[in-house]
Amino acid sequence: MRWMGWMRGSVLFVAGMLVGIFIMGAAASPQKKAVGLTLNHFGLYVQNMDESTKYYTENYGFRKAFSFTDGAGHPVVYLQMDRSTFLEMTPADKDHPAGFSHAGILSEDLESTVSALQKKGLKVKDVHLGGTKALISNTLDPNGVRLELLAYPPESLQRKAMDAWK
Repeated sequence: MRWMGWMRGSVLFVAGMLVGIFIMGAAASPQKKAVGLTLNHFGLYVQNMDESTKYYTENYGFRKAFSFTDGAGHPVVYLQMDRSTFLEMTPADKDHPAGFSHAGILSEDLESTVSALQKKGLKVKDVHLGGTKALISNTLDPNGVRLELLAYPPESLQRKAMDAWK
């Protein structure tokens, strides 16, 4: 009979541990996490485009995915780090010193993301077509850092690079 008491105590102890782990895990998980958002790229202003491209391709193994000229006539180079993550480089100038430019956050549903952020009171610009044929909307974080919210239709340069990744 003693062994039944020991067995019952052991079962209750294990059950209590499992319930505790489950409750603690649920309590520790992030609340109201935005669904379908991932870091897609980060932008840098660089002193020398050719030197920077060579540095990242030769030393880190990033591959040049594509380049284009933006609306202001500046060259923009995208280096692909993995299938869905890019480094975007643009020349530094007097208004934009060398360093961090912005972060690109890919959304599964850009219009819903923009709408949800606007409902929370954030100032988010309307969705528009960017230079890479991606759908873009911009907002600022509390530090003034530009966050580029994105969606990649099939014709976008990013989607084509992601689809070609091997």
